[in-house]
Parts: sequence; C-alpha cells; structure tokens
Amino acid sequence: MRPFLDKDFLLESETAKKLYHEAAENMPIIDYHCHLSPQQIAEDHQFNDITEAWLGGDHYKWRAMRANGIDESYMTGNKPSKEKFLKWAKTVPYTMRNPLYHWTHLELQRYFGITELLSEKTADAIYEKASAMLRTPQFSVKNLLRKMGVKTVCTTDDPTDDLKWHQQLKDDGFEIPVLPAFRPDKAMAPEDPAAFNQFVALLEKATGHQISSYEDYLTQLKNRHDFFATMGCSVSDHGLEEIYAEDFTNEEIEIVFNELRKGNTISLSQNRKFKSALLLKFAQWDHQKGWVQQFHLGALRNNNTRLLQQMGADVGCDSIGDFKQAVALSKFLRTLDDSNQLTKTIIYNLNPADNEIFATMAGNFNDGRTIGKIQFGAAWWFLDQKTGMISQMNALSNMGLLSRFVGMLTDSRSFLSYPRHEYFRRILCNLFGHEVENGELPAQELDWIQQVIKDICFNNAARYFGWPQLLDSK
Repeated sequence: MRPFLDKDFLLESETAKKLYHEAAENMPIIDYHCHLSPQQIAEDHQFNDITEAWLGGDHYKWRAMRANGIDESYMTGNKPSKEKFLKWAKTVPYTMRNPLYHWTHLELQRYFGITELLSEKTADAIYEKASAMLRTPQFSVKNLLRKMGVKTVCTTDDPTDDLKWHQQLKDDGFEIPVLPAFRPDKAMAPEDPAAFNQFVALLEKATGHQISSYEDYLTQLKNRHDFFATMGCSVSDHGLEEIYAEDFTNEEIEIVFNELRKGNTISLSQNRKFKSALLLKFAQWDHQKGWVQQFHLGALRNNNTRLLQQMGADVGCDSIGDFKQAVALSKFLRTLDDSNQLTKTIIYNLNPADNEIFATMAGNFNDGRTIGKIQFGAAWWFLDQKTGMISQMNALSNMGLLSRFVGMLTDSRSFLSYPRHEYFRRILCNLFGHEVENGELPAQELDWIQQVIKDICFNNAARYFGWPQLLDSK
C-alpha cells in the first residue's frame, strides 16, 4: 500500500515517475486565466490567517460545507475566522474522492510543509502553524507567487476598471508580469436593463464621454479595449452560457440599445441579436490587436435565487448547463474566418458531453500558419479534476494534437491554488507513462516525450500568448 500524497502521487509506473520528476516537476507556471486580485498583488498583501487565504471567496469549499450541513454564517457570514476554519476542517474528511481533498493536502504540503491530514483533531495545530507562517514576510502574496515558480499572471478585468493596480505593479518593477484580461460580459448583458444602464454609466465615467447612441457605446468600448492594450493586455475572456451568432442589422441593434437606455425590457430574440453583435465586435478588435480570445462556455449560473438575493453572484450556486453549442460556435468562428478576422482562440466547455464537440470544432479553423491557433481549452471548473482532465486530454489527443496544447490554468481566486498545476502535470505524465509501459508509445522516444511534456506544461503557452522571453526562465 502506497502512502498518501507521496512524491509519486498519481504516478502509476516507473516511466510516469521519470517523466514527472525529470520533465514536468520543475517547470515554471504561466497562469493565463485567473481571478486573483491585482490590488492584493500590488500591495503585497499579508494574510491574517489561513482562513482568509483559503475560505475567502472560495465557492468550491463553500459548496462542500453546505453539503456537509454547515451553516452559511461559517462561509459567507461574520463568524470568527478560526471558527470558520474549524468548520472547514470538520468538512475535509467528508471530501474524500472530491478533488478538494487532494488540493487541500497538496496546498498544506507545498506551501507550509504540513503533512498531517486536516480534520477536527488536527485543525487547531494546523491553523496556528499555517497562520503564523502566512503572517511572515516570506509568505506575502508576491512571495507566494515566487515560491510556486509563477512567471506570468493574467487577471480578469471589467472594461470600466482603471487598472491602477496593474499600473502600480509596472511602476514598482515587480518581476512577475501581472497583466489585465479584457472581460466584457457586463457590456453584453441586457437581461436586466437597470444593471445594463449602471454599466453604461460606469463606462461614461471611465471614458469621460457621454453615451447617447449605440455608435457612442461601441466607440467608448473600443477606447477601453485600446486602453487595456496600452497596459499590456493581450488576452480577452468571455464567460457565456453559449456563443451567440444570430443574424442582425445595425438598425436592429440601435433600436435594442435605445430601448435598454429607456429601461425597457427587450425580447429574447433582441437579446440574442444584441449579444451576437457585440461578441462579433469584440472578436474583430481582438484580431486587429493580435490578442488571444477565450470563451468559457456552458455554465448555468445563479440557480439558487435565495442565496443570490442574500449574497449576490459567485457564491457557489452555479452548475453545468446543457446548452446546444456546436451550430452557433461553428457559425461564429466561420464568420470570423471567412473575413480573415479570426484571432487565436481558446474554447472551454463545462459540459463533459461536449468534449468531442469542442475538440473537433477547434480543428476546423486552424490555418496552417499559426501553431495550435484554435485551442480546446483545459478542463474547466467542475471538470478540473482527475476524471475531467483525463477526458479532456483524451478527447484532444484523439481529435487533435495534445503536443500543441497550451496546458493548465488556475481559474482561481486563491493565491494558494497553484498546486493545481502540479495535479494536472502528474496526471499528464501518468497518461504518457502508461502508454509507454503498455507499448502504445515508443520507449526509445522518451526524450521527445519529455520535451512534449515540457511544452504542454509551459513552453507552448509562452509561445502562444506571445511571451517567448519567458522561455529563458524554464
């Protein structure tokens, strides 16, 4: 019986062990999509305790705690910090076979050197030790990034954000680039006219220009897109239920915009056309600048109205949706490709039933010039666990080129989440190792396989996102 979480965790063959320890283990990290706070990085935030670092904003943990019968006050409420941690510790033993069990103990080991299993019995000692370490300068936010070998971070930023923290990081000369990513979801969300008009007001404030027409609206969104580019942004991101690719006329969209500005509710057809028009514009602007566009598709959000009303969005009440993806996604990409306006694109699915759809869709629009131009993105959100990662990589392997894959990201709000890259890398090496040992891949090509693994872990992303200077740091 093997010990839990030893140095060969998830590595089931000698070849897998060799591949991980010689090729993957020490590769640095490019976190090209996350939800980390640029303010906390700029201020080199020091966490008060492990509760703040671990439970603040972590809807993965909140979902598990609710399922374990823990009162909401210990997650999003105002209970004392240590009491919240103790409730999480009480929950952890019940998370066995959930990736949270692995992630929790990987994070305790990699950041704090704590090898004890977290439970009610060990909670006090672990809380005190980890919290004491987090209060030292060596465990400031910047040093946590350094400790895990992070070389670039892309945050997720609204078009109206002034990006002052990104500017401060540039001015301070922080050696790890922290770059903004353009996330215009609120700009194309007309479901709630009041919320939409609040966004327009923020856009007016950010640009210093009044917005009286749809043309004005596009002009000021483009101004923000241009501003983001001056701040080093080269990545956009969209979190959508599905791609929108309805036919529309400019006159129709102008009418919709005017109705929204009056506070009027629009029809479902008008909603979809409005989203389609803006999504196409954003994609065209991304192409003009040579940005990478990302589409996270398939989440059914805010299912629990009670919690939404009490606490707002992003508290752990989202799930996998069963939206039809293929036809609209094909039309959207084809429209851009037909006009030679399709930039590098990463598509992520949340429904595992869509793996092969996304993997084959990506292959439709590669151009024979840009390596891996259209990417089937990493297993995301509910799929970023062992089974989900294996399924995503198998689909990509069978339908495309895993060797050109840009690899893993955190998609996290936590500065302690970087062992997820290790988790991914161990699973990747185990897949290759198994097939070498099974005679499905040639053992004499082990040096080449090691290079492929290094590329997936780091090099492919550095080249794909246009940061080749990072290759010198591998």
